[in-house]
Amino acid sequence: MSYRDDAPEVVRGFLTYHETIKGHSQKTVDEYYLDLRTFLRYMKVLKGRVPPDTDFDEISISDVDLSFVGSVTLSDVYEYLGFLSRERAKHPNSADTDHGLNANSRARKIATLRSFYKYLTVKTNQLKENPVQDMDTPKKPKTLPRYLSLEESRALLSSIDGANKERDYCILMIFLSCGLRISELVGLNINDVRKESLRVYGKGGKERIVYVNDACAQAIEDYMAVRRDTATAERRAFFLSSRRTRISRSTVHALVKKHLLEAGLDASKYSSHKLRHTAATLMLHNGVDVRTLQELLGHEHLNTTEIYTHVESEGLRKAAELSPLADFRPEEKNGK
Repeated sequence: MSYRDDAPEVVRGFLTYHETIKGHSQKTVDEYYLDLRTFLRYMKVLKGRVPPDTDFDEISISDVDLSFVGSVTLSDVYEYLGFLSRERAKHPNSADTDHGLNANSRARKIATLRSFYKYLTVKTNQLKENPVQDMDTPKKPKTLPRYLSLEESRALLSSIDGANKERDYCILMIFLSCGLRISELVGLNINDVRKESLRVYGKGGKERIVYVNDACAQAIEDYMAVRRDTATAERRAFFLSSRRTRISRSTVHALVKKHLLEAGLDASKYSSHKLRHTAATLMLHNGVDVRTLQELLGHEHLNTTEIYTHVESEGLRKAAELSPLADFRPEEKNGK
């Protein structure tokens, strides 16, 4: 899928700006496009630009121009939010899905619209009015990230066996020790792996160095000892599938679930991303400061990292409740 195939000029310019000037990845740019396509399809429905019985997912936006985009009002955008919260499928590609996007998903789509109209009004001066300038962002529920305890992490690592045990162990050790995103892990190349560090390409293609501990370095060494080279075009890939190609995200998700089950853990509660949460939380519990953690995780904004300080606070609260003096009450003295 490429936005270049069917995006109208007014959208294509915005996406090209994010790809070439802002340096965002192709995946991020494609997500912007999908958000805008859904929005503009709904605007065409709302403004009577398509027959009433038209299948929503078949609506073309190729005829959308600057005039149409400029005709959108704040009330129209609120109508769109209502559509997202009531009718839009949560998982469009699934045969069994609920409807209604949650606040986090709606907030992301509003962020796309803010960026789009800011580009048209501030960056390129194509429009004078920005309909979403004063728009409120959907309130997002504050939830603490779910993570494995230290004992559960050790149990997970100890459970790994089978034909690909060195590879799988190395993958899980990197997740739990370094806190990589799954996209960063599957994107690792041979020349990104050093004895003491990993060169990681994060969101927006931003490069960072992540240092590894002794246990992680040993896991990498053990995997390299059994990793057979490949003659395919993906021979640079560090982690390989059974077919000798770069390991896929779906394969990593599957092996994480498999080993969680084998460790006796609830695989429905945890995922590859939860292992990243685990790494961050365990490091914070063991004295890593939040700004160092921000750098290690590749977060652009500190407030993204600060959610883990809430986890720490929750741990401190529970520790206070577990004090042997938690239930102590002094006996009343005579005469009082």
